[in-house]
Amino acid sequence: MSDIAQLIRTIPNYPKEGIMFRDITTLLKDPKGFQTTINMLVEKYKNAPIDYIAGIEARGFILGSALAFALGKGFIPVRKKGKLPGKTITQNYDLEYGSDTIEIHDDALHSGANVLLIDDLIATGGTAIGAITLIEKVGGKIYETAFVVDLPELGGAKKIQSMGHKVFTLCSFAGH
Repeated sequence: MSDIAQLIRTIPNYPKEGIMFRDITTLLKDPKGFQTTINMLVEKYKNAPIDYIAGIEARGFILGSALAFALGKGFIPVRKKGKLPGKTITQNYDLEYGSDTIEIHDDALHSGANVLLIDDLIATGGTAIGAITLIEKVGGKIYETAFVVDLPELGGAKKIQSMGHKVFTLCSFAGH
């Protein structure tokens, strides 16, 4: 896991002053690092009772699609507002540095489906909690949430756990 962390670069003061942005694009461009990341997730979830992988735009799409393919599961995109062509439901959420809206197709999954939610990073938890809310609104059940990076000092993983959901991460970084 430390090898993965070493492949993630930190960009200071992005998207605003005081934020230390953990950028996984450097991990994704490294063939061995990307393959190791997906293989670790496959190993973790290969026997899990999951029906779908839901990925949060945009890096969650990359991770989620690769994982869904490897596990032979369907992929559900959780997108920014206005990007999905069919009938959708939306959810507003707060970020560490603002607010936004995400959406999912209202027929994205069947009632009672077990869903693994994945994204690149868990910080304050706003985006993931918004996605959890959407998945539950369309009848899905969160099997677990998974992230490459945890920023534990920002408390997002604890918020998700306090909602009764499990959180899995591959590495963590101190600070913001």
